[in-house]
Amino acid sequence: MSAADRIERRLAAIFAADVAGYTRLMGLNEVQTLRTLMSHREIMDAFIVEHGGRIANTAGDSVLAEFPSVVDAVQCAIAVQEALWRENEGQSGEDRLQFRIGVHVGDVMVRAGDLLGDGVNIAARLQGLAEPGGICLSGDAYNHVRRKVKASVEDLGPQSVKNVEEPVRAYAVALGFARRLQGATAGDAKPLLFPDKPSIAVLPFTNMSGDPEQEYFADGVVEDIITALSRIRWLFVIARNSSFTYKGKTVDIRRVGRELGVRYVLEGSIRKAGNRVRITGQLIEADTETHVWADRFDGDIVDVFALQDRVTESVVSAIEPRVQKVEIERARRKRPEHITAYDLYLRALPEFQAYTREGFLRAERVLEDALAIDPSFTDAWTALADCLGRLLISGWLEPVEEGKTRVCETALRAVDLDPENGPALAMAAWALAVVGDDAERGAELGDEALRVHPNSAYVRMHSSFAFLFSGQIEKALQNLEIARRFSPLDLRAYTIFAGIANCHIFARRFSEAVHWAERAIELSPNYAVALRSLTISLAHDGQLEAARRAGERLMAAVPGMSISYTLKRPFGLPWMMDLWIEGLRKAGIPE
Repeated sequence: MSAADRIERRLAAIFAADVAGYTRLMGLNEVQTLRTLMSHREIMDAFIVEHGGRIANTAGDSVLAEFPSVVDAVQCAIAVQEALWRENEGQSGEDRLQFRIGVHVGDVMVRAGDLLGDGVNIAARLQGLAEPGGICLSGDAYNHVRRKVKASVEDLGPQSVKNVEEPVRAYAVALGFARRLQGATAGDAKPLLFPDKPSIAVLPFTNMSGDPEQEYFADGVVEDIITALSRIRWLFVIARNSSFTYKGKTVDIRRVGRELGVRYVLEGSIRKAGNRVRITGQLIEADTETHVWADRFDGDIVDVFALQDRVTESVVSAIEPRVQKVEIERARRKRPEHITAYDLYLRALPEFQAYTREGFLRAERVLEDALAIDPSFTDAWTALADCLGRLLISGWLEPVEEGKTRVCETALRAVDLDPENGPALAMAAWALAVVGDDAERGAELGDEALRVHPNSAYVRMHSSFAFLFSGQIEKALQNLEIARRFSPLDLRAYTIFAGIANCHIFARRFSEAVHWAERAIELSPNYAVALRSLTISLAHDGQLEAARRAGERLMAAVPGMSISYTLKRPFGLPWMMDLWIEGLRKAGIPE
């Protein structure tokens, strides 16, 4: 066998590049396209050599190269696309000559210097998935570089590619240099990091009123929304100075997502007619251009700041649960080998909805796995305290005293890790007031939580229990009503309804309490707190037969339910406990 026919196998990082729309560009201007291609190839070839690569196959508008290191291959791809972006500045989108680049690591065959085999085929198919001027990595390549290359990525999921039996996991590299070259600081020399948590950019709202005076109002709304969203600790929010670079421009949402390295984009408009103002907003998942949420707000321009506050409050309170729902679904689709602490945290949250012992125990295990990966993950500590607290108050965590200590210590651990985390503060407020026999300190933490994050239904709801058991009944009810308005479709609205029922019980509005307890049970039939509230409120309302039936359901849901069982779990002010015990006795709950 001659040297030319000898086939060598080896593991390599494969870099495949191809010009997007090459045939169309040649049809538009053949001479100019060839000149630009030669210029671009000189740039690309130089970077390949500089990063330790070897050009193997070339065919007109395509390039195939191998690298001994995946990190070098990806860094080369980023450097090439940034350099070519600079070269293309000033040209329209249709006239630009742009390469798509795919990077894979796998087994290749080498014959006479050319690269062959499935590894090459996968790299070539990946470049076809990339956007013009973009980069697409295989899952294998991404796993090699995820902690070594500062590049923003978007998980595209499994992709079926031609001539490859198994789907290939693909990741798009979101290149941030396009935005930087249009006005960011010169010192920002590398692509933006794509954060592990969900990310959002709020674009300047479009002034459709024809009144330049309304620009300040539109900009003020956007600035307030950005500030309020920034208080959500699990959400990464692009700063105003970056998102406002798009002001006055027609934007492509997918491109904005790529350039800013964000998963979600919020855009809107403002229209003034006489003294009335209409503001619309919509939240879009950038990569798929799917609408997550949309709404409109009407108000009087005379009270412009009140309207601005209302828009901000409504947008933020609507976005938080909807983004979390989308993120939960994203985490569920991930393959086990790609699961992170954040994904585990998201997978635990749906277990709260069914309100069963088994569901909470599953959530506990998943959250502990998340904390084993990342012990500093505040939101996971908060969720674990929430989970343990539900187990305890439902009679599913024994012994009681040890359970109380564990709930409070877990909640306070989250606050210690992040004292400015609104949900962590609110959960600690709930824990201290409901199970920790320290409602006064709980109410203080509740006030602090509302200062940090006033537009969260979760924060309002958990803080309200601390207010309630410290004797501030109307303040608790007010916050629960706000929480209900913030999140009318919240999967955990049953906790809000049960809280409202308890407020009415302690205010001795028993028929109102029955109504809200029944609403909570409709959403979560096994929710012990709501079953207990229904039993007590029916008894005090004089509906003793209905109270006995509710009490039977309560005893079926809570093992060992009795008066002595309840007395082991004191809460709030002494008269509150007395009122509760009196209602349980009237309903026939055994001693």
